[in-house]
Amino acid sequence: MDVKERISELTRLLNEANYRYYVLDDPTIPDFTYDRLLRELEDLEKANPSLLMPDSPTQRVGGLALSKFEKYTHPVPLMSLEDVFSPEELDDFVRKTLLSEPDTRFSVEPKIDGLSVALEYENGVFVRGATRGDGVTGEDVTENLKTIRSIPMKLENAPTRLIVRGEVFMPKKSFEKLNERQEALGKPLFANPRNAAAGSLRQLDPKIAASRALDILIFNVQLAEGVEFSGHTESLDYLRALHFKVIPNRLLHECGEIESAVAQINDSRESLSCDIDGAVIKVDSLAQRERMGQTAKFPKWAVAYKYPPEVKPTVVENIVVQVGRTGVLTPKAVVRPVRLAGTTVTNATLHNQDFISQRDIRIGDTVRIRKAGEIIPEILEVDFSKRPEGTVAYQLPATCPVCGAPTEKDADGAFLRCTGAECPAQLSRNLAHFVSRDAMDIDGFGEAIVESLIEKGFLKSPADLYTLTLDELKSLWKNGAVQAKKLLAAIEASKQRDLSRLIYALGIRQVGAKTGKVLAAHFGTMDALAAATVEQLTQVEDVGEVTAQCIAEWFRQPQSKHLIARLRACGLNFESQRSVSDQRLAGMTIVLTGTLSHFTRDEATAAIESFGGKAAGSVSKRTSYVVAGENAGSKERKARELGIPILTEEEFLRMLQ
Repeated sequence: MDVKERISELTRLLNEANYRYYVLDDPTIPDFTYDRLLRELEDLEKANPSLLMPDSPTQRVGGLALSKFEKYTHPVPLMSLEDVFSPEELDDFVRKTLLSEPDTRFSVEPKIDGLSVALEYENGVFVRGATRGDGVTGEDVTENLKTIRSIPMKLENAPTRLIVRGEVFMPKKSFEKLNERQEALGKPLFANPRNAAAGSLRQLDPKIAASRALDILIFNVQLAEGVEFSGHTESLDYLRALHFKVIPNRLLHECGEIESAVAQINDSRESLSCDIDGAVIKVDSLAQRERMGQTAKFPKWAVAYKYPPEVKPTVVENIVVQVGRTGVLTPKAVVRPVRLAGTTVTNATLHNQDFISQRDIRIGDTVRIRKAGEIIPEILEVDFSKRPEGTVAYQLPATCPVCGAPTEKDADGAFLRCTGAECPAQLSRNLAHFVSRDAMDIDGFGEAIVESLIEKGFLKSPADLYTLTLDELKSLWKNGAVQAKKLLAAIEASKQRDLSRLIYALGIRQVGAKTGKVLAAHFGTMDALAAATVEQLTQVEDVGEVTAQCIAEWFRQPQSKHLIARLRACGLNFESQRSVSDQRLAGMTIVLTGTLSHFTRDEATAAIESFGGKAAGSVSKRTSYVVAGENAGSKERKARELGIPILTEEEFLRMLQ
């Protein structure tokens, strides 16, 4: 046998083995033998690249990574189905159909919870695969689909052109293994198999998709040139004969037996290898489908029966509290492991104290649990008949479980928040805010650099930015001396920023960039602001009672005092650089509108504030002047209606000079 014949023979043997293993679940050769034959084929193809066949099993491992997915317009639209949610709605669909088409038989099949795709074959060779997208335009994911071993690369006795539709999914076992790998690598876990499948199919590197062990079930013929079918079931049988892995279906006629089949599919969810979220009921006859037609959105000859979320009992073994990046305390119930919607659930969200109190959830309680939106586990209710003696009502802690700082309620009272200025749980967010453009404006210090320095242990507080060394910054890059020196220079330059920026950078609740300017101008120094009482703070323009309370409380906290002391020791500017001696615009509110030629909007705002005025964003009766540049619009019209003086840019300049 020559090389060409051997390559052809190995390709045929291995593809047949793949079909038996991945489609029929009936392996015919041992894994060792398969691997040996595959290695032989790889060696022969490497030595003879011109003899590589398009359906070679060696092409399933994933090709070169893509830079992006190309858009693809489906020759036959991939329509969605109308959902029904109750036996009554299902009966209504069946009875209406039987009234117009009395001899109708319905195909009932499981609705796979995955990602819909179209596969296209030309002369029996797989040439293209695309996601559904909006039904008309999807994305070309051919290389990733090639990694799914149950998709045949070549069909025998196929039509000239064939397009089929299927659902890509991640088997439950593959999902569990994937999350085990994610956990071992310290990476975030996938929420459910559907999200994992969708994310895998949209990886730009096909090798990643190949490692995820995706699968597919084909459920429709979109186009088959030169082949005609009388019914849907006949088309599925045809696809099976072509060696596709096809959705199982049953042909039924009566309402009662259809309801029973839908219920049986639901009952079998646990035993299935993949997740389902419903059942699909279709008119089988293609001629009847043609007569029934479709709406603008859905075919009239099919519906998708959506199962309600699974609800199961379990026991609350503990309640733990997590602190988010914004300082919000989020309680979480640790529950006895229970299988729910395709995954093993060990935790459930408790949202906030109100949620816990309203349902009176306690440690030791037996509760009914479900997945909200099939993703996030949540507790529906407590079974009080099974409550153990001695349980106590749960209350969120008065201090942060991470840093020990006091917690306080949000203005609306729904959430508790940590008040710690140096809380490790909030470090990443606090630092990203501190270095941002409107705050300390440290050029080149993006979130990625902040995260890297935190991971290396170099940053534990905003003050640590000013103690970073050249060697620590150089460690971020292979040859990072130049970048490190630039960052050090930017950090050093930020020490001289105006006090208003530092006030904003501290991240005090209710204090934005504009309030920071007002506070700096009013108090002049950080020490004066830190010593201000709530009463003194409320006397500042635009500072209300809630904001004043937040400011005063922030400066009272030990962590805040420690941070301020460290920033002072690092040499940051604690005094306002804004001259407020010239108060020519004091008491005036000025609105800017249109395009200014001598200023940017920020520069004009700064000019107004430097002379004691206030720059407002909207026109009201309290507006003193409106400065109108080119293409001024509704603000200028409103000013005229209210009789408010309108200045040209030149008149505004003269006012400032």
